[in-house]
Amino acid sequence: MDKGFEYMRVASAVPSLRVADPYYNVKEIIKICVKASDQGVRVLVFPELSMTGYTCQDLFQQKSLTDRCQEALKLLLEETKYLNMLIAAGMPVRADGQLFNCAVILKEGKILGLVPKTYLPNYGEFYEMRWFAPAYKRMSETITLCDQEVPFNEKLLFKDDISPLCVGVEICEDLWALIPPSSYHSGYGANLILNLSASNDLAGKADYRRELVKHQSSKCISAYVYSSAGEEESTTDLVYSGHCMIAENGILLEEDKVWDGFIYTDIDLEKLNNERVRSNTFIDTIGKRDYKYVAFNLGCSENLKLKRFVNPRPFIPSSPEVRDRRISDIINIQAVGLAQRMKKINSKKAVIGISGGLDSTLALIVIIEAFNKLKLPLTNIIAVIMPGFGTSERTYKNAHAIVSGLGTGLREISIEDACIQHFKDIGHDIDNHDVVYENAQARERTQILMDIANQEGGIVVGTGDLSELALGWCTYNADHMSMYSVNSGVPKTLVRYMVKWYADYKTAGNLQKVLLDVWETPVSPELLPPDKEGNIRQFTENSIGSYELNDFFLYNMMRNGYGPEKIYYLAKIAFKDEYDREVILETLKSFYKRFFTQQFKRSCMPDGVKVGSVSLSPRGDWKMPSDASYELWMKLCEEIEK
Repeated sequence: MDKGFEYMRVASAVPSLRVADPYYNVKEIIKICVKASDQGVRVLVFPELSMTGYTCQDLFQQKSLTDRCQEALKLLLEETKYLNMLIAAGMPVRADGQLFNCAVILKEGKILGLVPKTYLPNYGEFYEMRWFAPAYKRMSETITLCDQEVPFNEKLLFKDDISPLCVGVEICEDLWALIPPSSYHSGYGANLILNLSASNDLAGKADYRRELVKHQSSKCISAYVYSSAGEEESTTDLVYSGHCMIAENGILLEEDKVWDGFIYTDIDLEKLNNERVRSNTFIDTIGKRDYKYVAFNLGCSENLKLKRFVNPRPFIPSSPEVRDRRISDIINIQAVGLAQRMKKINSKKAVIGISGGLDSTLALIVIIEAFNKLKLPLTNIIAVIMPGFGTSERTYKNAHAIVSGLGTGLREISIEDACIQHFKDIGHDIDNHDVVYENAQARERTQILMDIANQEGGIVVGTGDLSELALGWCTYNADHMSMYSVNSGVPKTLVRYMVKWYADYKTAGNLQKVLLDVWETPVSPELLPPDKEGNIRQFTENSIGSYELNDFFLYNMMRNGYGPEKIYYLAKIAFKDEYDREVILETLKSFYKRFFTQQFKRSCMPDGVKVGSVSLSPRGDWKMPSDASYELWMKLCEEIEK
């Protein structure tokens, strides 16, 4: 990372262990601290009671053990005082005439705080209340530990004065409680939760732990670093596996069962904080609680190679199984939206323009699914093929094959004569292939569809997708307009996958072959005449840039709230083998200019359902003035060039 970009490198570690040998254990902890520091780790978490081992049982009540643990802590403080790292380790602490199971938080030789465990399991194989007192029984706000006056409170948060980092701590069973302490920690500002754990292994328990961590990180809109005791704990009755996990807002970033080692990754504080700003109900339910904040200086990770996956196609799940389920869900959502609209306006027919391209093919598929839900005959779907000056032989044949293969109604109406007459009427030279030449064709097609809908008592179904809305790649009051727009929430990169999915799983024979050819056809409005061989001459991505890049920019601006510099930085990583830096930057500048200047089209877009986390509906997710300036974003892009 050339700059921090509000990434923080965090780690979960399981050191080698000897039960009831604090000095040995601390030396092993120190080894990992040094190794982690060499990897640029800024926050490091060890398991519950990692200085003694979790399985000491009645030995916890031996003063010799707790005294020795404090002496070992002094060694840990001394040996890590030159490391710019926040360290969380577990130890038993005597205070107020009781023994507490604590997380000790330290940095550069100073103890920042002690966090006692809130919920002590005393069921099944657990007997913690035999040895420890729960946090609510503490009486002191501070205690003296290793000659330092230390905050002692379960409601402690550790706030970095340099970065947006705010850390909350809970211990093992706390996560399993009805309302985990981390829920309150997050409400009061913690965007990173550390869990020092000692969760034994049982058949299926790792899966349950994983879901707990993912779910809690999602509920808290936080990062969550979990470290559980390892194999060298006593195996008198139980086995521990060293389960380490790092999650971020419901996504598992790293996971492993480690022994004498650690896992690490970079969490995105900007992404988390942006998500919280959007969620106005996030802190509404936490109530008033007396939290204490401990300040420290850490700073974001910088000058490191980013250690997390950057998805070049963020709208498309990486897992084929998840992708298939997602596509099926989206088509169903689209179909339900259209079916309900038709039902409520008492429409029995749908009218759609079919070009032989991706968007109109997907829209026709959705209409068919809606008609199946409504139990209407597919012949009530009026698919209109409207060849014009730019129609290629490939798309023309595919359009006919699609309509024939899907079994809908069909009309073919050439727009050429109407456009020629129109050019005469307005005094436009037909050989002047400017914006008038192109847009007149688009508006003629829309007029035909609207008039047929009136003629048949039907509804015009729009085909434009989310990417086109973002870029304004549609003709105002032409393909921009319909009576219901089924693709308005689907980005172009996903449209392509959806058509292929339908071909693979829902069709066979010639129809499947045709749909796969549509999938491979270059995206084009086909408004300019084809070449001498009848092939497509006009390619959309030559005008606006790659849809892969534009969808990447759209997702990261809308969903994650990133600015140009961070989007450019991530795009360089995601597309390092596909696009050079100049292409990425020029496409980014074009994206911002088009996104701002084309808002007027989105401000009056037709109804259409939201299907994913990004939507541009002016009635729902995106409210923006049509005349906002894009100068700030252009200047930020220009600073990247410098």
